[in-house]
Amino acid sequence: MSAPSYSLFVMGNPLLDIQVTNGEELLKKYDLKANDAILAEERHLPIYDEIVKNYKVTYVAGGAAQNAARGAAYVLPPHSVVYTGCVGDDDLAEQLKAANAREGLDEVYQVKKGEKTGACAVIITGHNRSLVTTLRAAEKFEKSHLSSPEVAPLIEAAKFYYVEGYFLTHGVESVLEVSKKASEASKIFALNLSAPFIPQFFGVQLQQVIPYCDIIIGNETEAAAWASATGLSNTTDLGSIAKAIATQPKSNPARPRIVVITHGSESTTLVSAANPEEVKAYPVNKLKDEEIVDTNAAGDGFAGGFIGALVAGKSVDEAVEAGHRLAAIVVQQVGPQYKWPKVQIL
Repeated sequence: MSAPSYSLFVMGNPLLDIQVTNGEELLKKYDLKANDAILAEERHLPIYDEIVKNYKVTYVAGGAAQNAARGAAYVLPPHSVVYTGCVGDDDLAEQLKAANAREGLDEVYQVKKGEKTGACAVIITGHNRSLVTTLRAAEKFEKSHLSSPEVAPLIEAAKFYYVEGYFLTHGVESVLEVSKKASEASKIFALNLSAPFIPQFFGVQLQQVIPYCDIIIGNETEAAAWASATGLSNTTDLGSIAKAIATQPKSNPARPRIVVITHGSESTTLVSAANPEEVKAYPVNKLKDEEIVDTNAAGDGFAGGFIGALVAGKSVDEAVEAGHRLAAIVVQQVGPQYKWPKVQIL
């Protein structure tokens, strides 16, 4: 039997989000910023038990690229999107599979026997979210999984690829494998910067992958971190930062790179290397404060809507609007979840 054919292949760290609200004390205790994403150090590890013991927690399927993949699956026909990453053989992995099934996302996990599935403590304060991730099994992903009989045909058949920047902390060889294949076949490879610490501390890995990227998505703090890490004099002008990223060297120059920078409820900035002097700004329909439940995974919702729309053959302008619509749905739910019954996005 031939393998199913998916239009979009997504790769990232599968995580279960453990989410709490009113986490001001936790921010102080663990020296966390209100709106940030970090990898847990030794001093942060007690947070996972502490929040389960002392707070009312909500468990939500997470992992940046998996959230975006579920978003793209939400806007596309069934079996359009497939996702890979590494999980343990535990209950957390089963919870992730159940959430994916609901959104119509298929997965081809690498499963590590005896390992724990990764987790992310999500500390909500007001409209901010602080993410503290312990990767566990996720960082044990092996490049050989990509050439396995289960996965290789899916990569071959896909037309679009999306990877989170977080994956660069351990899996740059896997990202290069997929991005180079996409570039050589003139298919579309998209990367999300994911968090300020990626350009700050994994800039070497990021710069290795950028030449193969057709689309780069980030938010204003990630863009500022990239600008600072690469020595740009202006670290606040999103248009000039987007232009600088768009005009980085490219292995397949026939397809001009597109850079999209979101900025919460402020306008989204887009620059294409086809016309780098033209900075496009797309206003966001602002929600009322009382409509916002939390902002966890709003950026992943945007990315899922944006990439999903492009997969569906929509224009870049239409794709930005789809991203805005899906992000607006995410912030009105608890964590990275989408509305049911389904809302028509495209």
